[in-house]
Amino acid sequence: MPGTSSKSTAAVGVISATASFIIWGASPVYWKLLKGVPALESVMHRIVWSFILLFVIVMILNRRELMSTLKNKSSMMLLGGSTLMVAINWLIFIWSVTHDQVLQASLGYFICPLGSILLGIVFLKEKLRRAQLLALVIAAGGVLYLTIHYGQIPWVALSLGVSFALYGLIRKQVATGALVGLTVETLLLFIPAGLYLFYLDYTGAGFFLRDGWRISLLLIGTILPTAPPLLLFTVGARRLNLSTIGFLQYIMPTCAFILAVFLYQEPFEKAQLLTFITVWIALAIFSIDSVVAGRRSRVSP
Repeated sequence: MPGTSSKSTAAVGVISATASFIIWGASPVYWKLLKGVPALESVMHRIVWSFILLFVIVMILNRRELMSTLKNKSSMMLLGGSTLMVAINWLIFIWSVTHDQVLQASLGYFICPLGSILLGIVFLKEKLRRAQLLALVIAAGGVLYLTIHYGQIPWVALSLGVSFALYGLIRKQVATGALVGLTVETLLLFIPAGLYLFYLDYTGAGFFLRDGWRISLLLIGTILPTAPPLLLFTVGARRLNLSTIGFLQYIMPTCAFILAVFLYQEPFEKAQLLTFITVWIALAIFSIDSVVAGRRSRVSP
C-alpha cells in the first residue's frame, strides 16, 4: 500500500535524523574526555581520521559524484569556503567544551537558524515575513541584554552560530550531497592537518602515541561524533521535508543545554536564563511561522 510505504519511509527518516541530532548533542561528553588535549590538535585528528573513513565509504557508495565534484571548479571554490567555516566551527566547539563553555555552545546553535534567515536576506535577497522579523528582533534583544549584563560579547555563541549559518549558506549553493561534500572538505584540510600532526610528533608536543593508549584511541575515535551522525542525517534528510528537519535540529542544542546545566553544572544565572527564554520565544515564533507558510504554499494553486 502506498500510504503504508510513505509512512514507513517517514518513520525511518525521523528515527535517523533524531539519532543524528542526539549524537551531535551528546558529543560534549566525548570531547570532555579529551579535555587535556589542545582543541587544535583534537580538530586535526578529527579531520584526518574522518577523511580516511569518509573517503573509503564514498569510494564504495558514491565514487562518481566525488570525481565529478573534484573536477568542478565552481563547486570546489564554494567547498573551499565551506571548509573554512566548518574548520572554524569545529575548533570553537571543541574549545568551548574543553573550557567549560557548553552553555554558550548550546546558545550558539539555538541562534543558528535565525542567523540563517538573516544571511538569506543579505546574500540571497530573500523576503522577510513579519513573524521572521519579530523573531530576529527578539533574539537580538536577548543577546544584546547578555552582552550589556556581562560587559562582553558572547563570542563563543555568536561565532558558532554565524560560522554554521555561513556553512549552510555556502553549501546551499553547491549541488553536492552531504556525504561527498564533507569528504571533499576533509580532503582539503587533510594535508595541512597531517603536516601539523607530523610537526607535533616530531617536536614531541603531540599527545598521540605519547600519552597512553587511552588518549590515542580517543583521538582516533573523533570520527564517531563526525561520520556516523552525518550518515544518519543524510538518510533522514532524504526522507523528510525541511520543516520537519527544522524542528528536529533543536534536539542538538537542547541536549547540550541539559548537559551544561545538569551534568556539568556550569553557572546559569538570571541573565543567561532570560537570554535563553528570549531565543526560545524567537524560535517558537519562527517555527510556527514556517509551518503556517508551508501549509499556505501547499494550499495555494
